[in-house]
Amino acid sequence: MAEPALPRGTFVLAVNPRAGRGRALAEAHRAADLLRTGGDDAVVLSAADLDTLVTMVRDRLRAAALSIRALVVVGGDGMVQAGLGVLVELAEQGVEIPLGVVPCGTGNDLARHLSVPLRDPVGAAGRILRRLDDPVPRRLDVGRVRFPDGRTRCFGTALCAGFDAVVNERANRWPRLTGPGTYLLAVLVEIVRLRTVAYRLEVEDAAGRCRPEDRAGVLLNVANTSSIGGGLPVVPGAREDDGLLELFTVAPLGRAKFLVLFPRLFSGRHVALPSVRIEQVRSVRVAAPGVTAYADGERLGPLPVRVDVLPAAVRILA
Repeated sequence: MAEPALPRGTFVLAVNPRAGRGRALAEAHRAADLLRTGGDDAVVLSAADLDTLVTMVRDRLRAAALSIRALVVVGGDGMVQAGLGVLVELAEQGVEIPLGVVPCGTGNDLARHLSVPLRDPVGAAGRILRRLDDPVPRRLDVGRVRFPDGRTRCFGTALCAGFDAVVNERANRWPRLTGPGTYLLAVLVEIVRLRTVAYRLEVEDAAGRCRPEDRAGVLLNVANTSSIGGGLPVVPGAREDDGLLELFTVAPLGRAKFLVLFPRLFSGRHVALPSVRIEQVRSVRVAAPGVTAYADGERLGPLPVRVDVLPAAVRILA
């Protein structure tokens, strides 16, 4: 009798067990079953808290880097952010491991941008398998946030540092709600506290020219991809592989005018409004009193921060 074939490699699936109202762990195992059909193994890693999970993933990838086919994150954009942080760290050490995404979170904005099937773990896993042998691998730029104390965080979608961050914080308090409806409801709750923020910016534009600038606004977003909040295309023309970020700001508006602008965000028609400004940048330092930055829906910390881009930092199986 012939011996069974040994696995060619291993997919490591990192799952946030609380994502998708508790569905994520079951969906991770469904995705793992499909990933094994090509002759590879698939290991599902989960933990009660994110720090423990990140440590488990990092140790597993380091210990068996040569046999890892991909890191597959199962969850929302916050889970993707954690995975990107590990992969960027390993890439800096000369170890490259591709990233796959099985979306199972609230926003899933990176998955939306990359056209990964939503609410379909088997379809998402099938996409990963088909992209393994692409002759021209797809690359993902990664945003990097640097704090004055030396801490850094990576992100895949966008950093928010205005009304959008306040809304994000409100939406995160409602874990039972998902998708753009959560974001819309949070907007309606927070609109009564809409305020203008006085930003101090240091911008390096796409041509490498640097300038300081004072800019007042109600929204500020440094975007790597097109949407936030579960599908709101704030920067509909953003590309994930152009080596640049998009600095998106909205000038001071009263509540009435803001409520006129907001519905246009759902279709991308806001970009034509005179209050909206979008420009490509290589990096930007953002400072403002009393403002907390968010990225990929996760709370990062108070401004100031410097945001730059790591071009083509991660291979993405999407």
